[in-house]
Amino acid sequence: MINIKEKERQFENGGVCHLVLKGIDGRKIFNNIDDYYRFIFSIYEFNNSSPVSIQKRREAIARFKRGRSKTSTMEDDREKLVEVLAFCFMPNHVHLLVKQLDDNGITEFMRKVGTGYANYFNKKYDREGHLFQSKFNSVHIKSDTQFKIVFAYIHTNPISLIYSEWKQLRIKTEDVNKIKEFLKEYKWSSYLDYIGIKNFSSVTDRENLLNLLNNEKGCQEFIDNWINYKGKNRIEENEDLFLE
Repeated sequence: MINIKEKERQFENGGVCHLVLKGIDGRKIFNNIDDYYRFIFSIYEFNNSSPVSIQKRREAIARFKRGRSKTSTMEDDREKLVEVLAFCFMPNHVHLLVKQLDDNGITEFMRKVGTGYANYFNKKYDREGHLFQSKFNSVHIKSDTQFKIVFAYIHTNPISLIYSEWKQLRIKTEDVNKIKEFLKEYKWSSYLDYIGIKNFSSVTDRENLLNLLNNEKGCQEFIDNWINYKGKNRIEENEDLFLE
């Protein structure tokens, strides 16, 4: 369960925040592909002010695995707490970029997601106790420039899985194309949907960022430039936005 002290953090309706949810003591929170699918389900189905029935949970998980969630015609009757603008799942933590829609929407969304997934994980792996750190990290995005920087940072986060020194900006020029191809094959983020490759398109609300970055081609060019120039000094300059 995630413990959130309401008085410590106030999220405004319409405000955009970068959120990071970490496994306790740095532990892995995804052990196999089914766990990743379960978390995809969680950020979709629990983004709802109404309770989620067991039957709807089962149907939603099956839908995601079959790929029906990739279509734009899927019926959506949720009363959303937030807009999920971008996401990336890493082995021991999750990045989310969200916009609050309803009072206490971010708090309630993170409570539902964290509690629901932890219950699933503990039951599946016959464990007890907390799965996540007791408090998720958050930072408010204050400008379009920050919006774009966090968009790039979230979607290039998986690079550290193949180049551990990525965040110290030590990537050889000859490896740049390899990195770009790796990101196009990394299923557990919203990047593919942003560049026009259907993946989990029903999970995210992409209109604002697509407009800001000039549609799918602009999104890919922005990420490519970030990689080509290794973000220049923007990672160090904007370290407080990244929550790691």
